[in-house]
Amino acid sequence: MDFSQLITVRQSVRSYQDKPVEEEKLAQLIEAVRLAPSASNSQPWKLIIVNDPALKDKVAKATFSALVSFNKFVPQAPVLAVLVIEKPKIVTQIGGMLKDREFSLIDIGIAAEHFCLQAANLDLGTCMLGWFDEAAVKQLLNIPQHKRIGLVIALGYAKEDDHVRRKNRKCTEEMSSFNTY
Repeated sequence: MDFSQLITVRQSVRSYQDKPVEEEKLAQLIEAVRLAPSASNSQPWKLIIVNDPALKDKVAKATFSALVSFNKFVPQAPVLAVLVIEKPKIVTQIGGMLKDREFSLIDIGIAAEHFCLQAANLDLGTCMLGWFDEAAVKQLLNIPQHKRIGLVIALGYAKEDDHVRRKNRKCTEEMSSFNTY
């Protein structure tokens, strides 16, 4: 699929088939993240693929609660990908301090989008999750306490009735300009 098609079909999927994701496809997703660019080539992430059903269900339950119910679809996804933020290279850390920028957060976003676009190209659906019980996920996945989790991504085959939705986006003139704000 060409890039224009890919960015059109990629969407947040919130309804998944009860079908496992093939190991070959998981390998391609890992490779897509591995090849993502980052500031000073720091690659400040660790990708954890959670595909053990029992463990995945526990992590999925840490993405919602009685008060926060908008992620209740997550247990349907057969795989969860967890992006842990790692320490960037010293030059990136210094540059970040001097410029007051969180380069590792930018890098995690790029890596996550590589994952999601590769998934769409493999006919898989994804949904990036920023809301989760970080302490619970860390404990379940043996992530050191001093680390931060950037994102959790739900992954699987979209249900057949989950068609590509029309994208509701700002018009071009509202979100872009040439040569001045």
